[in-house]
Amino acid sequence: MTTIAGISGNQYVPGTKVYNDVKYQYATSTYGKERDLNPALIVQPKTKDDIVLTLKYAKEKKIAVAIKTGGHQYSGASSTSAPNIQLDLETSFRGTDDRAIFEKDGKAYARTSVSWSLGEFNAWLTEHKLFVPHGQCTEVHVGGHVQTGGYGQLARSFGLFGDHVLSLEIVDTDGNFKEVTKATDPDLFWAFLGGSPGNLGVITHFTIQVHRDQDYNGSRGMKALYFYDTKTLKRLIDILVEMSDNDDFPRNYDLCVSVLSSAFPLLDLWPDLDEWMARAHPELYGKDGLIAWPRTIIVYAQWVPFEPGDVCDFSWFDRIKEGSDWILGDNDVEEKPMSQLTGDWIFRNVREFEHPYVKRTYTTNSRTLAKDGWADWVVNRIDTIVRPEHNRCWLSAQLQCFGGKNSMFTRNAGNGTAYSWRDTSIGCTMDCFHTEDTKTRAEDWQKVNDQESIGPNGIFSKEDRRVLWGSYGDWNLDAVWNTYFEDREKYEKLQQIRKRADPYGIFTPNPFCVKRAD
Repeated sequence: MTTIAGISGNQYVPGTKVYNDVKYQYATSTYGKERDLNPALIVQPKTKDDIVLTLKYAKEKKIAVAIKTGGHQYSGASSTSAPNIQLDLETSFRGTDDRAIFEKDGKAYARTSVSWSLGEFNAWLTEHKLFVPHGQCTEVHVGGHVQTGGYGQLARSFGLFGDHVLSLEIVDTDGNFKEVTKATDPDLFWAFLGGSPGNLGVITHFTIQVHRDQDYNGSRGMKALYFYDTKTLKRLIDILVEMSDNDDFPRNYDLCVSVLSSAFPLLDLWPDLDEWMARAHPELYGKDGLIAWPRTIIVYAQWVPFEPGDVCDFSWFDRIKEGSDWILGDNDVEEKPMSQLTGDWIFRNVREFEHPYVKRTYTTNSRTLAKDGWADWVVNRIDTIVRPEHNRCWLSAQLQCFGGKNSMFTRNAGNGTAYSWRDTSIGCTMDCFHTEDTKTRAEDWQKVNDQESIGPNGIFSKEDRRVLWGSYGDWNLDAVWNTYFEDREKYEKLQQIRKRADPYGIFTPNPFCVKRAD
């Protein structure tokens, strides 16, 4: 394919090293060949006019455009194959005019472009003593993140990243610049936020309400590390399940338990961990002075005051930190501004392990996980893949409480966004990384997880409930629509909106999208 005349930004065609570097994204290691993530042209626009020219060209040639900001979509949906084009916005809008903070009526707001990573966005807000709920992966970019929800550590206490959006600035299929709000176009606003990411138009900027540290004085958090063993893991998951099964659990608390196989880059979670580990566990260091990082459990626990009379229950933290090997900071439970706590929760690496993967993210609305014995089951399943040494499979698991009638994740249902499964009690991510030789082992392990945890007799959830940011399995979203959306009425509404927003098929670059209505 030739390049597009008039584009001021970079353009890359196949056959060059730069093209190969630019086209690479998170999913390439796993789906790069199977799903042909090789666009005929990559455009890195400098301006909105470059986007207009790209969409016009695609319309004339009757091809499609895949929109990428950070490229972390697990299934590769932010890429495409020839003759289609990839529109790469990662570096497009990073000028001084592309983000700003302002206050109105005692509330704080941020206007930002989609071209900033979460790590950059978080640091910018922290400089201004502001915060907002968002995810934990530093290189995820806010453009895709906001469309898929923005799940993170603060989900119970504050809801999702996308719950805070007030307006979206887009370039539509005809090259028009529009601001989309609940007032101007409620259906399109709803569909952009949780409906069919990247398939409705090009978001360039958005405005979001943020929170001020000064309104949440006394917030506390704890990040604790435990050397892996099943007894400790069972005790921690029991606490998580107890919290999840209790529909009346206070909004103030958030809890997440992670399990990481050996060789996980722990310094990306704790930059100063190496010094402590060398003193406390010199046996982990080889003759070359390099550490062999052990299997670990990481816990993120947080309490936020919302009312003047709110009192932190320190016994909750005490139960969690029992037996921990290392805790971040000078105190077990640090009192910190929320903007700083959100920085503590961030994982500062591009990916967990440098290997292909078989990913799973499950959600459930069960309130009987303790009674059903799920904690024992999940500990056993984790141990099956983590315990054997030299099995050439590596686990990154994350289990988090979302639910309860006081949770903002739950209470934000019906707020004008389309994010699914708002009745979720627990989210469970179990991602198994592997070598080419151990791919079958990873697939077989996940197959058992699917069979035993999901379905009418599933120990975790009676239905298959997936999230767009943690997609897996069939790449044809229309064939499995009911795993991503609650009911047919919702899906058909999204189909009609897709038809209106994408009449020419410009924003249909691959099968992972809501199918346009006929």
